[in-house]
Amino acid sequence: MSTNPLGAQLLTVIARLNRWATREADLEVLPAQARLLAQLDELGPARIGDLARADHSSQPTMTGQVQRLEACGLATRRQDPEDARASLVELTEGGRAALERVRAARSAVLAPLIDRLDPADRRALRTAITSLGRLLEAADRPERAADPTHHRQPARPSQES
Repeated sequence: MSTNPLGAQLLTVIARLNRWATREADLEVLPAQARLLAQLDELGPARIGDLARADHSSQPTMTGQVQRLEACGLATRRQDPEDARASLVELTEGGRAALERVRAARSAVLAPLIDRLDPADRRALRTAITSLGRLLEAADRPERAADPTHHRQPARPSQES
């Protein structure tokens, strides 16, 4: 199995940038909570097991994380309309607001670095962001999920947003 050096470099840089921004930002929630808020925002209402798989964690670990978000009023559970025995976890309005504050705090620590880039590098960064957006759109296309040769793992944000 060959690796794609560009893909490996991209993932390494993005992960490092996410970790740095999370370390430097003044967050009102723990990084794991911020990551779970971002996952709920991305995935929409989801079962605990689905969240655990997406986070590569155990179901008991995810249950505890969800309970902590519920205790803070950041997430809630409701009955799954497709299975009355199951529940779906979703963000509350407070959870959405907390996630926006996390994203703003992380962006704020990055802003001075971006401001110091020369205009050509800022243009290149904008182009790269557009390309990354297209890359994610291609990854989420239904025909890709329907491909029987493709074994998709749930997306996992590196450090939540």
